[in-house]
Amino acid sequence: MKRITFLRTSATIFLIISFLNLSFGKSPAKQMYYEIKMYRIGGTTQESRMDTYLKDAYIPAMHRAGISTIGVFKPVEQDTAFGKFVYVFVPFKTLEQYLEIESKLAKDITYMTAGKEFIDAPYNDPPFARYENILMKAFALMPEFKVPSFTTPMSERIYELRSYESATEAKATKKIEMFNEGGEIGIFEKIGANPVFFGQVLMGSKMPRLMYLTTYANMKAHDDCWAAFRNHADWKRLSTMDEYKNTVSKANPYLLHPASYSDF
Repeated sequence: MKRITFLRTSATIFLIISFLNLSFGKSPAKQMYYEIKMYRIGGTTQESRMDTYLKDAYIPAMHRAGISTIGVFKPVEQDTAFGKFVYVFVPFKTLEQYLEIESKLAKDITYMTAGKEFIDAPYNDPPFARYENILMKAFALMPEFKVPSFTTPMSERIYELRSYESATEAKATKKIEMFNEGGEIGIFEKIGANPVFFGQVLMGSKMPRLMYLTTYANMKAHDDCWAAFRNHADWKRLSTMDEYKNTVSKANPYLLHPASYSDF
């Protein structure tokens, strides 16, 4: 009798949970993982080879592997880093997908053929100087990335990648809390900053840190949004709270344009 009662109780709980899921929507989305590859290049020749590889080999192969959206970005013309870096953003649904992607690419004959000049480049004529891999986990309040929608030409659009370093792990955790429970993500949404992702860096340099990407139709929209952010009542309240003070020891903003062949 006790076993029957237990089974009935378990079944009842399951039905209640199922009903709540149907009534109030699906369960929260799982937090995605993001990779950013920061390629340092040494001039227009390497940049051209990088563009050819990404456009004709890498991005099509990633699409075939089930990753439909790849972002490629370069520093804006006014930046001293112009012509020196290429940023590649890759979203993964799970950590397993991230770990398996290299072996999938290695088995893709079309990719290996199209990318041969880049992949098998000679040691004395490499297609890039160096690159850094950064792996992130999406914030709980924005577990999936969002692709912005603009009507302006891609050459006019501004993507701002920000890197926030913290002095300690505890301070980094507090800064992430400030974005989530504190409401900083909500402020970006309110002012129309079109955030693409917010991520905690799991592997990479300059840790502990977080990174996020916001987007704008053009530079004027960028400037207007940041002015609105600084003057927003919610930010003024949040930025003066003692618990969130000194959570960022160094902030690095990168102003970028999307490449003409970028998926967004």
